[in-house]
Formats: sequence, C-alpha cells, structure tokens
Amino acid sequence: MVTDPIADYLTRIRNAQTAGHRMVEIPASRLKKNITEILYDQGFILKYKFDDEAGKQGIIKIALKYDPTSKRPIIRKLIRVSKPGLRKYASAGNLPRVINGLGIAIISTSKGVMTVKKAKELHIGGEVLCYVY
Repeated sequence: MVTDPIADYLTRIRNAQTAGHRMVEIPASRLKKNITEILYDQGFILKYKFDDEAGKQGIIKIALKYDPTSKRPIIRKLIRVSKPGLRKYASAGNLPRVINGLGIAIISTSKGVMTVKKAKELHIGGEVLCYVY
C-alpha cells in the first residue's frame, strides 16, 4: 500500500530516467492523469497513453524524453512539495516561481490540477503538489 501516490508517481519517473529507460508504467488515477497531461503539454515527456483495460485502476504508460545530443533526461528534477504529513498551500498572490520561471510548479486547485501560470491567470491558489525543471 502506497501512502503517497504522487510521490510514488514522481519516484517511478525519476528511477526510470536514472536507469535510462524509454518507457515507464505507473498505476493510474485521475490526479496522476492530470499531472501527466501537464508534463506532456509543457514538453517534459515525449508521449503518454492511458490503458484503462489493464488491472483494476488502469495504467499510465509514459515515454520519457531525453536530449538527443547529450542523452541526458529533459526532466532534471522532480520535487514533491506538499506531503501527507505537511501540506503546503499557496494563495493566489503567493504562488511559487521555480528557477525564476524556467521550471513549473503543479498545483491542485478548486478548478482542477494546473500549472502556476494558469492559476495566476485565474487568480486562484491551492495545494502545491510538485516542482518540475
């Protein structure tokens, strides 16, 4: 049993990149699907596929993206911010910036999971899930 599914999701991606894998399979949930779509839209992963037939909850298959010349992963860091033991929230005026705007912060709001940039446009805050750069 996993007590923090988002940390497990980020760790699976981190471990697959360290091992040099092209694909990673992760147990699916609605929150993980939303985070995957954000990572794809921001250009951090190559492609993804939701396989709802496999298993009880389905599987997310993610094709990881690497730099063609140096063969290093595009995702340098995945940092879990809000943890089950210590939740981190940010108001609309206090949304975090990651590496002075070069990275993204993913937050969970009342309007759904989104990047900080979109949350600033909508003037809403929420729980800061992770930083990606």
